[in-house]
Formats: sequence, structure tokens, C-alpha cells
Amino acid sequence: MMDSDELKGKMKEGVGKAKEAWGDATDNPETEAEGQTDQAEGQMQQGWGKVKEAGRDLLDDDDNA
Repeated sequence: MMDSDELKGKMKEGVGKAKEAWGDATDNPETEAEGQTDQAEGQMQQGWGKVKEAGRDLLDDDDNA
């Protein structure tokens, strides 16, 4: 099951890709940079979600042992 942070991160990464492409198409380096930042933030948020999920799984395994 995907953690909510993973889902939010994927969405932010997707928006960032679109924003970067829009900035490139309109020759707007500021928008392009914002898109790259959004992508990096989205990837970090996905990673945090995976860490949280792994922690929950570990706790669940300990409870079942």
C-alpha cells in the first residue's frame, strides 16, 4: 500500500515535470527552475513516505513475532 506522502510526492513530481516543460517551451528559466525544484521536492517526499511505510511494516512484523 502506498503511503500518502508517496502519492503526494508523485503528484508534485508530475506537476514539476509539466512546469519545467512549460518553462522550457515559453523560454522562462524561472518557471523551468521552479519545475525542477518541485520535482526534487516530490522525490524527497516519496522517499519519506517509503521510510514511514518501512517503519510501519517493521513495527507490524515485531508485533506479529
